[in-house]
Amino acid sequence: MAVDHDEAPVLDALARYHAMNELAFTPPGHKQARGADPRARAVLGDAVFLGDVLASGGLDDRLTRGNVLKRAEVLMADAVHAEHTFFSTCGSSLSVKAAMLAVTRPGQRLLIGRDAHKSVIAGLILSGVCPVWVEPQWDAVRHIAHPPSPAAYEKAFTEHPEADGALVTSPTPYGSAADLRAIAEVCHRRGKPLIVDEAWGAHLPFHGSLPIWAMDAGADVCVTSIHKMGSGLEQGSVFHLQGDLIDPAELSSRADLLGTTSPSVLLYAGIDAWRRQMVQHGKRLIGGALDLAARVRDEIETIDGIHVHGADDFCGPGLATDLDPLPGIMDISALGTTGYRAADWLREHHHIDMHLIDHRRISAQITHADDGDTVDRLLTALRGLARHADSLRDAPQVAVPPPDQLRMDQVQLPRDAYFDHHTDVPVEQAAGRIAAEMITPYPPGIPAVLPGERLTDPVLRYLTTGVRAGMNLPDAADPHLNTIRVVAE
Repeated sequence: MAVDHDEAPVLDALARYHAMNELAFTPPGHKQARGADPRARAVLGDAVFLGDVLASGGLDDRLTRGNVLKRAEVLMADAVHAEHTFFSTCGSSLSVKAAMLAVTRPGQRLLIGRDAHKSVIAGLILSGVCPVWVEPQWDAVRHIAHPPSPAAYEKAFTEHPEADGALVTSPTPYGSAADLRAIAEVCHRRGKPLIVDEAWGAHLPFHGSLPIWAMDAGADVCVTSIHKMGSGLEQGSVFHLQGDLIDPAELSSRADLLGTTSPSVLLYAGIDAWRRQMVQHGKRLIGGALDLAARVRDEIETIDGIHVHGADDFCGPGLATDLDPLPGIMDISALGTTGYRAADWLREHHHIDMHLIDHRRISAQITHADDGDTVDRLLTALRGLARHADSLRDAPQVAVPPPDQLRMDQVQLPRDAYFDHHTDVPVEQAAGRIAAEMITPYPPGIPAVLPGERLTDPVLRYLTTGVRAGMNLPDAADPHLNTIRVVAE
């Protein structure tokens, strides 16, 4: 199929739909905004409803003979050097599950970095796959995890040669990147596929100063979130495939099994538009974002008590291989307060929403959408935070355990523990019991507790002190953590 990156097949088809004055006696029931609540139209605008049509039997005919989506996927694959590309309107949370289920099957083993997102754990619960955990590279001074090393994957494969493949998260939400080339080599030497959860890296193919893109590094499957660092809408995700270790039809089937039968054309349009924008203007736009981020970093370093992490902090032996500077991770521990309290203060007093928030950090991600006005407002807010730090210094402290105490033993498969008979016990009585739930500080969504792990006092103390300090645990049965859900004895 010939490619022309001036095209945007989904957007073009939407324009034709409206130009032809198509009249639908199908879902969605709002019928091109006519039936929508006027109050919703006033807030959302009619464009949202006008773009909300059926993907087949609307945007395309009932047999999708116009190949609208297929042409958009072919264009995306060409743009990012992949052999096959699939769009998803269920976020990378679905895409990574589809990739896992295409690589392995129930009862089999998969090597997974323990810094994986909760969507990966959900994939384990749904599939019954047995994880072989590969430990991240821990920075015990800064209390932060970087992706596992190639040597760690080599060791895991040596101990579990029967494993069907491996999964690594790179870049992490903190911007640190794995040595993907070397990890891919470890896998391919054994004829095993590598999945890269690159949800935070949709922009990487479009500028040479960013960490290497998973497809260029030799990964077999790569999952990206177009909405995180790109211009797509929330839930827009793309996964890419290359090589002959995974059947494209199998991967497509797994995505179809998990996905919705009512995909949003709005999300497809956002993905399609992002691809065209990046092919045509990506180097300039992302280059501008990198220049702006460098300026912001320099100016933040002049603010007493705030330090922006850079490659000197995150990269080197035993740490990350590379760093994406756009997430803008700030250590505010010198201000004598927590990231939770600082983020709340910034929202209340400056209407600034930070992204990653933990016991000592906040982050401000810079994208190609930012400009001098947005970053000046950010810098003004951060200077105000530093000036008012005295009023924030009574924040409860979080008892972060050392790396050797942060990991708990996996004594049951995540699936078995999650679906087993369970009970809720007071947190003071939970140590030694087997967790029956996932407990995930969010953002960024990396679980501290997995179903099937034997709970320990250091991890429970970390979570309970975290909740008192302002940590968000949205998936816990009791988000206040007075009780923990455990496997019934």
